[in-house]
Amino acid sequence: MSFPEYVLSRWDNLLEDAIAHAQVVLAALLIATAIGVGLGILTYRRPVAAQAVLAISSAVLTIPSFALFTLVGAIFPFLGLGFLPTMVVLAAYAVLAILRNTITGLQSVDPAISESAMGMGYSRWQRLVKIELPLAWPVIIAGIRVSGLLILGIAAIAAYVNGPGLGGDIFSGLSRIGGANSVNLVLGGFLGIIVLALVFELFFAILNKLTISKGLN
Repeated sequence: MSFPEYVLSRWDNLLEDAIAHAQVVLAALLIATAIGVGLGILTYRRPVAAQAVLAISSAVLTIPSFALFTLVGAIFPFLGLGFLPTMVVLAAYAVLAILRNTITGLQSVDPAISESAMGMGYSRWQRLVKIELPLAWPVIIAGIRVSGLLILGIAAIAAYVNGPGLGGDIFSGLSRIGGANSVNLVLGGFLGIIVLALVFELFFAILNKLTISKGLN
């Protein structure tokens, strides 16, 4: 069977897997964004604390994905298999770029701007929300984009723990290489992830346009 014929015959399944793949990545990215931005806000004025959380996040990123999926399953057996452990592992991998960019973005805000706002009677929270975060947002969103693209690929390995997405076809094809449709299975999953990456790129381009002031571009 040719690849185009294979895609047409399994279009519904491929689309369902692609949607599941995108869903678990988006869920993990939302969690990682909340953690990364939250920790960044808490530590950007405290260099020692900032270095500590960055070191921990960096250490997580050095753990091979197969090992981390296994580790999460062993430590949190109540998560079972499938969506939840996949989401936890992907979120862990996604935190570093978001955290680092949040700290960098907030630290790069001109102190004179914050001091001017303080002179106008802004509280520390108001300065953060109304001035510092908007100015740091282009850097923060760049970190979210990098993390999203990173975990799109890692999510394929989640098939190891029965995770959702396109990785199942890739693993299935690799396990019976040389058999019928084995190459089609791998190619279908691989190209599906590339298409999702392009969709994510488009999404972030639109998000950039909608959320970043023209004066900051």
